[in-house]
Order: sequence, then C-alpha cells, then structure tokens
Amino acid sequence: MKTTPLLSSEIKGEGHPLLILHGFTGDHSTMSSISEPLSKNYSVISVDLPGHGNTIRDPESHLFNFEDTLKALIEVMEFYDQEEFNVLGYSMGGRLALGLAIYYPNKIKNTILLGATAGIADENQRIARRRSDDRLAEEILEKGIEWFVQYWMEQPIFESQIRIDPEILDAYKKQRLQNNAQGLAGSLRGSGTGSQPSFWRKLSEINSPTLILVGEEDPKFRSLAVRLNSGISKSEIVVVPESGHACHLENPDFTLEMIETFLEEVLSR
Repeated sequence: MKTTPLLSSEIKGEGHPLLILHGFTGDHSTMSSISEPLSKNYSVISVDLPGHGNTIRDPESHLFNFEDTLKALIEVMEFYDQEEFNVLGYSMGGRLALGLAIYYPNKIKNTILLGATAGIADENQRIARRRSDDRLAEEILEKGIEWFVQYWMEQPIFESQIRIDPEILDAYKKQRLQNNAQGLAGSLRGSGTGSQPSFWRKLSEINSPTLILVGEEDPKFRSLAVRLNSGISKSEIVVVPESGHACHLENPDFTLEMIETFLEEVLSR
C-alpha cells in the first residue's frame, strides 16, 4: 500500500508527466491559467508547497527546509508512479525546480522556469536576506494574514498586475487570504531566498533542456534570466511581452504558447 505524500497534490490529464510548482503565497490553483490547458495534452501534477493551500502549516515541520521540500516533491511523483518527469516552477517554485534539476538530474527530463533565480551568491548578502526574511516572518505572526497579503500585493514587483482582470486579481487575493500566518512564516524561514543554498555555481550541472521565461517589465529577473541562461548549457530565454513577474497571470496566452512549443520540441527528440 502506498504512503500518502506529505504535500497535498492533484493529477489531471494524460501524457508526459509535468510537475507544476506555484510561488510564495500561492497554491496549486494560482497556476490554473496554464495548468488547466496543459492538462489536455500532459499528465499535470500540481502541488501545494509547505505552508500553502492544503499542505501542512505547522511552523516546526521539517518540511519547510528547502532540501526536505525537494525530497517531498520526489515522493509525490513516486506516488503517481512517475520516475522521470518535466518540471515547471514560478518564482519560489522556480527555485525548487532548479533544485530538483541539480539534486535529482536523473529524474528531471526538462525544466521550465518563470521569474526564477538561482538564489543569492554572496554569503553576506544571503545572511542579510535571511535576517530580513526572519523579521518579515515575525511581522506576519504579529500582524496577521490580512495585513501581510495587502503588504505583499503592494510590492513594486507586482505593479504590472494592474493589467489583470479585476475579478481574477480579486480571486487571487482571496486565495492568498486562505493561507495562515504560521504557514507563510514557516515558508519564509525555511525556503526563502536567504535560507536556500545558492545554485549559481551548480548551474553547469544541469543537463536537462531548460526554458527560461521572464516578463518584459520585470527588470531584476530579466537580468537574472541572462545569468541563468549563461550558466545552463541547454537553456533558452523567452521574454514575455506586456508582463511583469507573474507572466502566467499577466500574459497567459503567450506564456502557454511558449511552454507548449518548448515541450513539443524537446519531447519529440
């Protein structure tokens, strides 16, 4: 009898397996603009990462540790009898997708990154970011989820989301409010950029073909995308027009087309 994975997940569709990883404060539903149409041609496995959605929210859980989250993702795929699979990750999910490609190269066939980074290379900057994440985690616990969601959605990186349909944006906000303070604080402390190991010097170890998608109006991550592209030998960059950080929400049609084109090409080889 199979052991139920620690991460909440669902599977839709048939075909080549594709694991989809959401960003911080999201859950599997926030990737539906691409996961739903992709499930018409692929076996799409969507998860709720630690502290999000229906996955464990206990801030003391070992699951919040970055490497333990990676192990839990492998367990999800093994639960669905998927020994090799494609992975797509947005933002925090993109960092986890990179981690899978580096730590589990024999499992990952192809990698798709949306608004992703390989972490913080400088040790002192990483320590400073970890302290900053710890302070923000404390604020989340003190001020509550409603304060944090409003604070988070007002960050400059999300300014371009003004173009998103107000109803969709409102639904996204309501989803974020379904999280709880303990879960998000645990996620920040365990899998935030300050806690994650830097992968910049390990990018050359990635052998899987990699698609790097980044919003035209996301200058910080466009710069990071160039660095990722230079470090991953089998990678290509696509800049998504009329989009900021969350290209799957801001320009879902173009983003989906690029993902489908990439997968069709690499899976036909």
